Amino acid sequence: MRIFVTDCEGPISKNDNAMELAAHFIPQGDKFFSLLSKYDDYLAYVEKMPRYKAGDTLRLILPFLKAFGATDKKIEEYSKNHILLMPGAHDTLTFIRGRMPAFIISTSYEPYIRALCEIIDFPLQAAYCTKLELDRYIMPPKEESYLRKVVEETSRMPMIEWGEGVQGIDDLPPQGKEVIQRLNQLFWEEMARMEIGRVLDEVDPIGGEGKVIALKAILKKTKVDVSSVMYVGDSITDLQALELVKEGGGLAVSFNGNAYAIQGAQVACLGENTGIISILGSLFALGGRDNVKALLCQWGKDALRRAGVEEGILIYLAGAEVGEINAENQSLWIKKSQHFRRQVRGVKVGSLG
Repeated sequence: MRIFVTDCEGPISKNDNAMELAAHFIPQGDKFFSLLSKYDDYLAYVEKMPRYKAGDTLRLILPFLKAFGATDKKIEEYSKNHILLMPGAHDTLTFIRGRMPAFIISTSYEPYIRALCEIIDFPLQAAYCTKLELDRYIMPPKEESYLRKVVEETSRMPMIEWGEGVQGIDDLPPQGKEVIQRLNQLFWEEMARMEIGRVLDEVDPIGGEGKVIALKAILKKTKVDVSSVMYVGDSITDLQALELVKEGGGLAVSFNGNAYAIQGAQVACLGENTGIISILGSLFALGGRDNVKALLCQWGKDALRRAGVEEGILIYLAGAEVGEINAENQSLWIKKSQHFRRQVRGVKVGSLG
């Protein structure tokens, strides 16, 4: 038996639910979220901070969401009313579920995933996501007032940037170093003394190593080896899961991915419609990773027909691009994929890690 595992935001939806919630509740929230997302990338990818994983932005923003009036009910209502599916997502998941078990592993908050599963008729028990009960956390008025002022402060901060070869804070430009130091002070010193600081300790986003843990739980549940997994991801939160699948003999696919996803995957695909995932999924269900890699060398309708791919999904070849990633073409795929990603999901979301 083979199984299909996918991220949600990117391969299934165009949303970045956490960024959208920040923009909805917090003044200049999209800029605020982008700064914390870059901080998240730095901690997870550059500094490799102990016990910090990619996607932990989703816990960093929670005190601020609460300071500006977010509740569990408001988050669920907003999420339910603002789901934006990738074209073809429902059909792709239906098609693939007809050929092999399918699972979602998402860093997104549970209220969003619950609403999305209802819309696409996907079993919630097959979706792994970030648990959230914001209402149970107390925020004293003094903390609320202070965090509102912090948002004003961060709105004046420059975006954190770094180049190749950066290994820590001393390698950053002076402005970036100052921003990192201030955010470190805020989250790991000041909030540690706050009542609302509990939320940083207790909410555990499923990103980075969290996705690897979820994937291993799925493998145990289905009793299959990692070589039988097709994993589709698009961001830094998928990097470790993509690498695990690639190294274990499965099929690691970047769909409209950023640089991190391309680095972790062995196959890149670009598409405005998820139908290209249906084609790859069909090939994988028929013969595993080797079947997919063999067809990449002779990609086209005739070869795909001979391989057993259904005629009805071959229409999705139009406008899509797919290919194997290697050391020679990785930088080219990064450039092409990131450009395409911004076109499909917009510049703000497409530029996030």
